[in-house]
Amino acid sequence: ATNQAGSLRLSRGSEIITALQARQEILVWTDTAVYGLQYLGAPEVWGAQLLGDNITIASTNAAVYSGNIAYWMGTDKFYSYDGTVKTLPCSVRSYVFNDFNFSQYGQVVAGTNERFDEIWWFYCSAGVTQNDRYVVYNYLQDIWYYGTLSRSAWIDSDLRENPMAATYSNNLVNHEVGYDNQEGATASAITATITSSEFDLDDGDKFMFINRMLPDVTFEGSTVDSPAAVMTLFPMENSGSGYYNPTSEGGVDNATVTRSATVPIEKFTGQVFVRVRGRQMAFKLESTELGVAWKLGIPRLEMRPDGRRG
Repeated sequence: ATNQAGSLRLSRGSEIITALQARQEILVWTDTAVYGLQYLGAPEVWGAQLLGDNITIASTNAAVYSGNIAYWMGTDKFYSYDGTVKTLPCSVRSYVFNDFNFSQYGQVVAGTNERFDEIWWFYCSAGVTQNDRYVVYNYLQDIWYYGTLSRSAWIDSDLRENPMAATYSNNLVNHEVGYDNQEGATASAITATITSSEFDLDDGDKFMFINRMLPDVTFEGSTVDSPAAVMTLFPMENSGSGYYNPTSEGGVDNATVTRSATVPIEKFTGQVFVRVRGRQMAFKLESTELGVAWKLGIPRLEMRPDGRRG
């Protein structure tokens, strides 16, 4: 009689998992559906609309809202809601859910990194009882990437300069600050790496031989005098045959890219020489030293047809 408190029964699901404030509604997830709640005023007060059925959500903290779109991790796939509930195409779905501790769904944590247009999820890999991996969706570029990092909570930089996360060593750490891991008392190097997908020559009809690469790597922002990264080529004889099969010609499949001068204009390694032969190839750029920051442009490869193989 004195307020608008009351109750509203949702017909799908056996329990409510979580809720988020969206732009014009409150999104509520049960264990099998997602609803949109809107304020109607007296006498009904609230109205519920079923937005999606036969969906799942991994945990209380597995959903985030960014750019007027909700994103969440289900028990075996990813979803989004922008007015319509959709399955989010994920190029790394097998990697994530084929190595997942399904008894630890409750630890899944999602977060946004608005500066880089990213949605992050932290989760436990198989046999692990604390979050040790992450998977990221970049919604601006519509790409996925993943890595290893132990975080139990995440909050974006709405009211502060950088995102903040909680570690399992009872620390709060700032992200996107500097180029080294400063979680402990002594800074340690971050292993930064990116690996391309496999590529071939003429649809893989011929083997290719690569003997030179123009790396197109810059080290702007590095805090050491001679930053370096290693580029490695991974040859394959056939699709799915595994890397380094066949082996590289002469055993040379990697080369170091370094900054050769700092003033007045930064100069970088113009070319690196390798000797690699294969039907398919992938390349990786990796740095493992303190104070190294790099950006990868568009590498160019000098490659030529090298015959066929039955």
